[in-house]
Amino acid sequence: MTSITIYTRYIPEMVEFYDRHFGYTAFQRPGDRIIELRPPGSGTAIRLHPAAKSQKMGQALVKLNFDVDDVAAFARAAKKRGLEFGPLHDGMGYVFANAKDPSGNSISISGRAPAVAQSAEFNVPYAPGL
Repeated sequence: MTSITIYTRYIPEMVEFYDRHFGYTAFQRPGDRIIELRPPGSGTAIRLHPAAKSQKMGQALVKLNFDVDDVAAFARAAKKRGLEFGPLHDGMGYVFANAKDPSGNSISISGRAPAVAQSAEFNVPYAPGL
């Protein structure tokens, strides 16, 4: 299983946020400080780790991306649940929108994965300097 660790002072809020908006389920081994959020179906797990007082919330250069089939529809449904995404952006062949989680981390909903699956244009090998 692949995972991302988020350091936070807002464990209960983060658990509720990722459950409500993205369908994650929280697990915690007895005595462990880490809360593991597992996605519905396949996907990347999120591990919530209590942040030290010296760590600043939302300061990492990381964005969590959630692939969805219909970005606009997902954003409308999320707004009804209390999560407002910013404007829809054109990503050259797909749409995405941004928001923040309770710890100030950047999150995005994106149509990139469905676009990649439908277009060979996204499958050009990287060639540095070209």
